[in-house]
Amino acid sequence: MSKLPPVVIDNGTGYTKMGFAGNNDPQFVIPTAIGLPNQSRYGIASKRGIEDLDFHIGDEAMANSKTYGVNYPIRHGQIDNWDHMERYWEQSIFKYMRCEPEDHYFLLTEPPLNAPENREQMAEIFFESFNVQGLYIAVQAVLALAASWTAKNSQQTLTGTVIDSGDGVTHVIPVAEGYVLGSSIKHIPIAGRDITAFVQQLMREHGETKIPPEDSLEIARRIKEQYSYTCHDMSKEFQNYDADPVKYFKSFDAVSSVNQQTYKVDVGYERFLAPEIFFNPELVSSDFLTPLPEVVDNCIQVSPIDTRRGLYNNIVLSGGSTMFKDFGKRLQRDIKRIVDVRVKKSEELSGGRLQAKRIDVSVVAHKKQRHAVWFGGSIMACTDQFYQFSHTKAEYEEHGPSICRHNRVFESLA
Repeated sequence: MSKLPPVVIDNGTGYTKMGFAGNNDPQFVIPTAIGLPNQSRYGIASKRGIEDLDFHIGDEAMANSKTYGVNYPIRHGQIDNWDHMERYWEQSIFKYMRCEPEDHYFLLTEPPLNAPENREQMAEIFFESFNVQGLYIAVQAVLALAASWTAKNSQQTLTGTVIDSGDGVTHVIPVAEGYVLGSSIKHIPIAGRDITAFVQQLMREHGETKIPPEDSLEIARRIKEQYSYTCHDMSKEFQNYDADPVKYFKSFDAVSSVNQQTYKVDVGYERFLAPEIFFNPELVSSDFLTPLPEVVDNCIQVSPIDTRRGLYNNIVLSGGSTMFKDFGKRLQRDIKRIVDVRVKKSEELSGGRLQAKRIDVSVVAHKKQRHAVWFGGSIMACTDQFYQFSHTKAEYEEHGPSICRHNRVFESLA
């Protein structure tokens, strides 16, 4: 067994969280971006392979975006460019985590319905290029369920519905006894980036001309994170704002990135309209019109009938885009309404002969929500079973990357 703590890396579409197992928070949270030099920068030197070492990741890639081309190796949760991803992991391990990969076990995360070929490719890079001691690839939704055990009203179960909404993609994933019900997973094309773009659009519409174009997106993101909240009724909220603008409108102090001058931005309806696009998607999209509570209900209704009560009873929030104030309460209220209407209708159809048992709907919000997947990985990698379930370097050398196609956790349950 390795004496040094395992390394937990959660690569998301927008941000990568990394740190050592056993910690409460990731040591580093950086954008999943890599800055590569423009080809013209190298003449004869490129034959010597110098450009292989000349790249930046994370915030440094963003800061050098004028001289380096910024690439995003992950799209919608899936790795899009393996060469860029390998370089990204290289700097993550050596420059940020500052550890020798040969001395550690690694826990990586994968999105739901990840292709087995992707898992093999991950194993190949980590065992061949980084020579790691052992590797475990965990499904993000299961780790998010484990992270929710820190909540006061948590049931410490691995059955539940995970709503994972990050920067690039939102998934609703039903999990029964730690096993992801793949056929019932629902995908929503609305996530953090869409909310930021929506806030930016709203600010343009109400005539915020003071914001320099190059700062517009960053300011929209900060306003979204600092001032947005979920309201109970959109039309009532509009009335409140119109009746007492002094109470509800806020002022945001910003600094221009070009000339460092300060200016004020008025923040109004964006405050409650930003998260509202989950509940009224027609605000931003003409293609996708199903509200999030309905998607969650559909997801549970197409799951096996004996798992449904457990799935309604433990709806877990995960990811930065679920962090809005009162988001969980609004979601719980709306799902409960849908469920109650269905139960009432079934009782009416039976002519009053059937008395249905109440279905409890519980949405779990907790302090570790933003980095729930990473925190769940940190908990899991601290257990003794982690080393039993991980694939070791020796096994990889004997059987090849195909060892990552199966998960030992379910083997032991069978």
